[in-house]
Amino acid sequence: MDTRRKLAELAREQGSSLAALSRMMGRNTTYLQQYITKGSPRKLEEEDRRRLAQFFGIDESELGAPAEISYKPSGDWVEIPRLPLEASAGPGAVGAAEIPFDAFRFSRRWLREQRLEAGMLSSIRVMGDSMDPVLRDGDEILVDRTPRPFREGIHVVRLGEALHVKLIQAVPPDRLRLISKNPAYEPVEVLMSDVDVVGRVVWKGGRL
Repeated sequence: MDTRRKLAELAREQGSSLAALSRMMGRNTTYLQQYITKGSPRKLEEEDRRRLAQFFGIDESELGAPAEISYKPSGDWVEIPRLPLEASAGPGAVGAAEIPFDAFRFSRRWLREQRLEAGMLSSIRVMGDSMDPVLRDGDEILVDRTPRPFREGIHVVRLGEALHVKLIQAVPPDRLRLISKNPAYEPVEVLMSDVDVVGRVVWKGGRL
């Protein structure tokens, strides 16, 4: 089957929009729509092709990869990338390049039960003590970047170049309150326009 038709079918079957898939790959929201309908680009970049194959849980060769370099899904397990980033639970951490250096494996069934899409997840490390005891310094957190209507919860946010992990509340009409769980830190209010909500924290792991 033609790669473009295959990709369109997969997106339709999964109920995933082409715009969301494009965002997942860090591309313009029209990227995959133009690839499928206009043939531009002529072929998918290797990194994009692999991320799509991982997201859909298919052999990469189904999207046109040569068999010898094709990613193959690992059955009932999904690899979630670990990024060399730290979300500060204190004054703010400056993000490094978002290139995975490792991966955690999660049960595909568990992800389905949690209504999480593997391609929209990544793991980063917590730095600092302002979210103690909910999140401790050195904990790994799973961040869901799926676009959803805002609701209160623990999120990773970007203020300028710094990443923070905080409990976020909406303060009408146009502000967000960033709350630390450690009572030694006071809440901070910022304009919504000054904050990039990266994603919601949906899992944590760390040493006892």
